[in-house]
Amino acid sequence: MKHSQRGFTLIELMITCAIVAVLAAVAYPSYTKHVQKSNRRAAQAQMLDIANREQQYLLANRSYATKAQIESGGYALPTPLVGKYSYDITVGSSTVPAFTVTFTGLSSQAQDGNLTYTSDGVKSPADKW
Repeated sequence: MKHSQRGFTLIELMITCAIVAVLAAVAYPSYTKHVQKSNRRAAQAQMLDIANREQQYLLANRSYATKAQIESGGYALPTPLVGKYSYDITVGSSTVPAFTVTFTGLSSQAQDGNLTYTSDGVKSPADKW
């Protein structure tokens, strides 16, 4: 009675590992770009939310709010963006009210760059919007 052996040869396992490694090497950069883009879109949505809050504050107080005033009104950076972005609000000091919201990328999001939105509706960098 002869028993046939079953299983994979070492060569077959090495070829399979090589194929998986090539697929992973191609997929990982694409995945990280997708995650960065998703985080950027979430940050842009928050910038527009802050701009709406600024407009409401302007109507009520005849000036734009500082970051501290926005936060005292109940705003906080959403949990998914904490650690990925920090933000700042610069209020213009001229006779015409103005503001600029800047989101600065942190950790892995830093290589994606900073985002800005002004009271005039100017979004930069333009290729990121």
